[in-house]
Amino acid sequence: MSLLNKKTVEDLDVAGKRVLVRCDFNVKMENGVITSDKRVVAALPTIKYLLEHNARVILCSHLGRPKGQVNPEFSMKPVAECLSKYLGQEVKLASDVVGESAHALADSLKDGEAMLLENVRFEPGETKNDPELSKAFASLAELYVNDAFGSAHRAHSSTAGVADYLPSAVGYLMQTEIDVMGKALENPARPFVAILGGAKVSDKIGVIENLIDKCDTLIIGGGMAYTFMRAMGDSVGTSICEEDKVDLARELMAKARAKKVNFLIPVDNVIGREYKPDTTFMQIYSDAIPDGWMGLDIGTTTQELFAKSIVGAGTVVWNGPMGVSEWENFANGTIAVAKAVAAATDEGAVSIIGGGDSAAAVKKLGFSDKMTHISTGGGASLEFLEGKELPGIACIDEK
Repeated sequence: MSLLNKKTVEDLDVAGKRVLVRCDFNVKMENGVITSDKRVVAALPTIKYLLEHNARVILCSHLGRPKGQVNPEFSMKPVAECLSKYLGQEVKLASDVVGESAHALADSLKDGEAMLLENVRFEPGETKNDPELSKAFASLAELYVNDAFGSAHRAHSSTAGVADYLPSAVGYLMQTEIDVMGKALENPARPFVAILGGAKVSDKIGVIENLIDKCDTLIIGGGMAYTFMRAMGDSVGTSICEEDKVDLARELMAKARAKKVNFLIPVDNVIGREYKPDTTFMQIYSDAIPDGWMGLDIGTTTQELFAKSIVGAGTVVWNGPMGVSEWENFANGTIAVAKAVAAATDEGAVSIIGGGDSAAAVKKLGFSDKMTHISTGGGASLEFLEGKELPGIACIDEK
């Protein structure tokens, strides 16, 4: 995907216009209370810009998985209250998505005011990208802004379809994602080090293939490493291993060699008896994992090897933890890599943490402010790294 030269919110003449803004307000909730409002905060720069430029702002988002049914448990009411607090004005909530309440509120908006539609996934046509629903969204507004990178890989009515019927642009959050991640893939400062973890090779095949063509060093950790170890003939005990991907792992390593990419997998591991946080564990070299034991983290020699290869990097892209990082006994590999990436960033590297588990691990371990950019989208950032076209970006007007 290219840097795309897409229109941004600043390219639109928004004064006095109704602007439909797709945000990612899929916040964490417990018993109807928002437990993390980071996604609301991340959307504020775009919303504030529009309000300050006298737009009439119609916000929309999904929340949870109501599966096309109206479900009060997934109402946007707590989000409307949170937005009202941050914006210093009441953000009224429509009682429907594109019905009478939504139209009445949209018609009553004055310049510099904002409202919020009810959960877009209350509409069964949303996830089907139903053209009739897309037209209904478009009928509420005169302009469309997509600022929901976390949903950009979904071709839904509110993330893509509506742009067929309205002039469109990306918001600041989306623009940052495109700029930072796009530059890293298209014109990275070198050496370019990519670090991939997580459980399954099958989830990251496209990412590995795309990055082998672009990076100087490719580091593989997490559960997916054991499929590569098996491909090298090592015993992996009861570690997670995708037997049907062993040949592919071999091919990927051969491709990396041919491209002169430094391809690293763990040389030692922390292994446990069971998949439990308090299981008996020990450290062992990769070619000596005994039957009945499973790999749960990278070992200390591997931590040093990986850290050494990150030193002096110009660009680091990291997606996926090195072990079961939510368990204290098996978090050390992820901590070691986080420290190495933070140190490289201090020395001037651009560090990008793909969303999802790696972003959660970095935040939990206290390294968030040490990274250049933490992506707001798990699935979207993976597909971006794969080089796939994201529907929620592809639909936006060119400059």
